[in-house]
Amino acid sequence: MVSIKDVARHAGVAISTVSKVLNNYPNVSEETKRKVNRAVEELDFVPNSVAAALSSKQSGRMALLLKLNTKTQAIDEIDMQYISGAICKARELGMDVVTFFYSMFEGKSAEEVARYLLSQSIHGVIVYGMSKEDKVLHRLIESQVFKVVAVDTPVFNRNTSSVWIDQEQAQYDVARRTVEENGSRSILYIAGKKNGYVSEGRLKGIRRLAEDKGLKLMVRNGEFSELCAREIAFRYAKNKDAVVCASDLMAIGAMRALMEMDIFRPVCGFDGITLMGYAGKQMNTVRQDFAGISAAAVEELYGLMEGAQGRNLVLGYRIIRMKYMDIIC
Repeated sequence: MVSIKDVARHAGVAISTVSKVLNNYPNVSEETKRKVNRAVEELDFVPNSVAAALSSKQSGRMALLLKLNTKTQAIDEIDMQYISGAICKARELGMDVVTFFYSMFEGKSAEEVARYLLSQSIHGVIVYGMSKEDKVLHRLIESQVFKVVAVDTPVFNRNTSSVWIDQEQAQYDVARRTVEENGSRSILYIAGKKNGYVSEGRLKGIRRLAEDKGLKLMVRNGEFSELCAREIAFRYAKNKDAVVCASDLMAIGAMRALMEMDIFRPVCGFDGITLMGYAGKQMNTVRQDFAGISAAAVEELYGLMEGAQGRNLVLGYRIIRMKYMDIIC
């Protein structure tokens, strides 16, 4: 087994210097960091040090890793619910929680992220909203260095669980209700992000509905942006019977565009955020219990850290019509 002494010899530095680099001590030169990190990678020291850390009797801490929505000026209610649900459940289980954001690890390799997390005594990670493009996170999960719960991502292995709702079926259900209520035959579907697992599942749902019901379907990508959805609605909604959106924020953008054009088209969203109640028109949406999903993720991670094996956990949802009087307090 490669030791820290071997790394120090390979890098031409003292053992204490290697320790300082691995634990992110200040006042270490960039050149020294590069030499030590290069030696760590060349000697494959990280997996061995990680294994030692994970085999210790320390329970470790839990990290929440979130991707902030920068496509809106609105407060990101979903992330706040995720954090709230996780903290409450972690407190109940007696676990320590630290919150990080994707942007903090931009430009870092999976090995660098792993070393940083270990330096913070973190042994379990909950990753929210990972896409296919998040290659570093995928490598981190594939390495099975940490116990991981992936929320809204169908990725699981021995040390990783997936926690989410059936995105495809939920999109099918909310769109079907909207179409059947209004007798719609042609649909404008405003999708989310390309290469996103959530977006992919929801797109499958609307395509399946269109095939089952013989609907004419136009798909445009709204990038989960209220502004993009508004612009798409201005351009295409007039010639469609209904607008189905892969998120509530996009549904609000589409509805406001229709109101400004002074035409009516039924619009449905997805997520069940409070802001939907203020949109000016009632809309069908998928109600997800984000705090509950996050609490379930914490409980799942706790189980993994206690020796359970990873699995795919699918939770429930409800189709609702958001009303202003239901959300005010």
